[in-house]
Amino acid sequence: MSIELVGLLTLGVFVISILYSSVGHAGASGYIAVMSLFSMAPEEIKPAALSLNILVAVIGFLNFYRAGHFSWTFTWPFVVLSIPAAFAGGYLNLPAEIFEILVGTILLFSAIRFLFKMKEPDEILNIHPSVKATSGAGIGFLAGLTGTGGGIFLTPFILLMKWAPVKVTAAASVVFILVNSIAGLTGNITATSSLPVFVLPMAIAVMIGGFTGSYLGSQSWNATTIKRVLSIVLFIAGIKLIFT
Repeated sequence: MSIELVGLLTLGVFVISILYSSVGHAGASGYIAVMSLFSMAPEEIKPAALSLNILVAVIGFLNFYRAGHFSWTFTWPFVVLSIPAAFAGGYLNLPAEIFEILVGTILLFSAIRFLFKMKEPDEILNIHPSVKATSGAGIGFLAGLTGTGGGIFLTPFILLMKWAPVKVTAAASVVFILVNSIAGLTGNITATSSLPVFVLPMAIAVMIGGFTGSYLGSQSWNATTIKRVLSIVLFIAGIKLIFT
């Protein structure tokens, strides 16, 4: 990969990390969108996205933990079976055509999600841990397979099922992204015996952008406008993957 392309990718994820973190999101789907817009190959997108997921999820977890929103009792059932499932998903490498259609669909789903505000459930339902574990396994496999980390699926699923408030759900999703990105990346490295070297400058850019965006988001930025911009970026990247 040329130095010019690495520079453009790094700039792209830097901007995306600022925008995502300013509205309280980690940005996994945004980084995949940037790499997709630059026509990177699936075998490069997947490990790069999982690596960046780990970094931003650590930052997100620390923020939620310090704010007192993290509940291990609620989170562990989703995690316990998702780890081996994410490893298996990371180990498998789909044909490029299938990968692009699957990830493109996920990006379109992400674009639509940004247009709607997450609402608190009108009631919280208690559910057996085995049901959560089964759900976590399925989402974990998809997370490792696509490099998304799984939070994009887990968060709306938990809120739809009325299993937890928004903040607790978000904290659980961040931990879910962290452990499954580690497992998925481990599976991918086991299968390919390699990790793209261009991830390092992108990781540094994401760290700086994440902290910058978090600060700016707490000031006077218009969250609704930013979400609409991100929705457009995700939509374009999703369409590009599916149809080109």
